[in-house]
Amino acid sequence: MTQARSLQISLVDTPYYHCVARCVRRAFLCGVDDFSGRNYEHRRQWIVDKLKRLSSIFAIDICAYAVMSNHYHVVLRVDEDTAGHWEDADVIERWTTLFSTPVLIQRYLKGETTTAAEITKVGEIVALWRERLTDISWFMRCLNESIARRANKEDGCKGRFWEGRFRSQALLDDSAVLACMAYVDLNPIRAGLADCPENSDFTSIQARLRQYADTLKPEEPDTADPVTEQPLDLLPFIGGAHLDAPSGIAFALPDYLQLVDWTGRAVREDKHGAIPADVQPIFHRLGLNESQWLETVQHFGQRYRLAAGAAERLQTMGQRLGRCWLQGVGFSRRSYRPAAVPG
Repeated sequence: MTQARSLQISLVDTPYYHCVARCVRRAFLCGVDDFSGRNYEHRRQWIVDKLKRLSSIFAIDICAYAVMSNHYHVVLRVDEDTAGHWEDADVIERWTTLFSTPVLIQRYLKGETTTAAEITKVGEIVALWRERLTDISWFMRCLNESIARRANKEDGCKGRFWEGRFRSQALLDDSAVLACMAYVDLNPIRAGLADCPENSDFTSIQARLRQYADTLKPEEPDTADPVTEQPLDLLPFIGGAHLDAPSGIAFALPDYLQLVDWTGRAVREDKHGAIPADVQPIFHRLGLNESQWLETVQHFGQRYRLAAGAAERLQTMGQRLGRCWLQGVGFSRRSYRPAAVPG
């Protein structure tokens, strides 16, 4: 039975979500369609540009993305605290860049609203818009509707462009977030579209690698700051040493890049060799069983459905949804290390 989106996306459980949207037509979303012979490669940039644009308007950060031939993946983080500190004028400006401005709001901006009823109504509208600017469903709606209109116009047709609702997964802990990000960043490699992350076009991992490489000075290869020298339109990795840094992913960027590189080699070559020593600390910090890491990333979409994370977190969310079981609980128990006993 399909679960209501309002229950699937709950910021009480986590601000991190993995979303997937798939094209409904036989014609490709992007790339070269072997059936029609048409090239839709340029549409990949449409999606990347729109993602970044919407992230600058909504209080929603992009952690990872990958644009494939007939679908795309994006990992998002909702930032309720930031939205809560926006001034009303800021909320109005953000929302009206996407949608038309009601007459009452136009009058409010001109200082023409004078009655208490008008002021109260303006407050209600702004509160609703503030809430929507932290709503993943509204974010995805703005993204998908925009791309569908452009694609339909280009194709000279009408009708549905996307395959029903977008799919969403709640990422309940740090390990689930990193595993899902690696799964998304390695999508082109698994599909045989690229041989390494830096050659994976229209992915967040390529953007992070290019930005970091551009900041390295040939004569001083260790001068780039892995916190500040990251793409401004992606949620940064802030590591543990930068406690005064803006909010971000609480691991170091070099650790993540090494993790993705190692995972990509192992998955692509189907090897289970020894994990490099410099990668092991991140497994221990996450409380993961190394032997299950490859399977988690390689089959992330199949092992988990509505949510991903430690078994206890999955069970808690399942109880909130009124379910006695969520897909992935058993796999999660095998994947996570037992909690350490205090000495």
